[in-house]
Amino acid sequence: MPLGVYAILGVTMSATVPLESPVSPASERLQADGMMLLVTALWGGTFVMVKDALGHGDPFSFLALRFCLGAMTLTAMARRRMLSRRTLLRGGLLGVFLFLGFAFQTWGLVSTPPSRSAFITGLYVVLVPLLGWALFRRRPPFTLWLGAGMALMGLYTLSGADLGMGLTSGDGLTLGGALAYAFHILFTERLAPKKDVVALVAVQLWMVSLLSALCLPFTGARVEWTPSFVGAVLFCGLVASALALSMQAWAQARTTAVRVALICCLEPVLAGLYSVALGYETLGEREWVGGGLIVLGVVVAEVSGQLWARLRPSRVPQPE
Repeated sequence: MPLGVYAILGVTMSATVPLESPVSPASERLQADGMMLLVTALWGGTFVMVKDALGHGDPFSFLALRFCLGAMTLTAMARRRMLSRRTLLRGGLLGVFLFLGFAFQTWGLVSTPPSRSAFITGLYVVLVPLLGWALFRRRPPFTLWLGAGMALMGLYTLSGADLGMGLTSGDGLTLGGALAYAFHILFTERLAPKKDVVALVAVQLWMVSLLSALCLPFTGARVEWTPSFVGAVLFCGLVASALALSMQAWAQARTTAVRVALICCLEPVLAGLYSVALGYETLGEREWVGGGLIVLGVVVAEVSGQLWARLRPSRVPQPE
């Protein structure tokens, strides 16, 4: 799929070639948020594709193939740059967090309904600011807490999760996946360089592919090389993994983890819209209300945050 490779090259060039004119931090952060919105749109578009593919293969075989393909693509671009000790350590750590997110969520689905899994996984929208505050002493402003709360309410409504039943072991595993995703978002912000993100992401993808392959003796491998399975591996490996994670690393070097978590909450909304467009399902009142709350939460966090930043300096007392 040459389009995916060319797009990755475009991201790489934009991250490594200095701009002729300086970019203000606010403008750079806005560009990063726009990049994350595009990443979320790419991920949202994979839901239906992956669901079809998993009818022809087990989850860990799919993950191993998907991330191996993405890793090989980025390795061809990064080459020896990915072999530095710093890149290997940082990429390896991020790869472990990303793999644990996928693994725990998949494992939890054995005994947890998909609706509860979707809601519990979405808890990363509040786990990110909480962990960031606890680990790095970075307290998010009230506007981001407000947006995160609205997005969480939207996730609960959209998923239709029944929280009245007692907690199961699958719920605990799914929460572990949400924690892993939160750590991945937090540490990507701190570890991603502003230049040459491809080497870091290549190591990350190799780690996920290797750990997925190591799980196969315990879970059993099953692959049917149907066109839908092969197409999903190609698209998810090149576009949803190599391209999207490179874009995420580029963006997170320029924006905050909390803003990224909020924007990523739009993924189930976009996935639902894709599913409707392809004729797989129709949206009811619950889906529209839940999706609207998520979108409103993101808008509230973005717009009110900008207004707060403009009004705040006027409140600082001027020296006499």
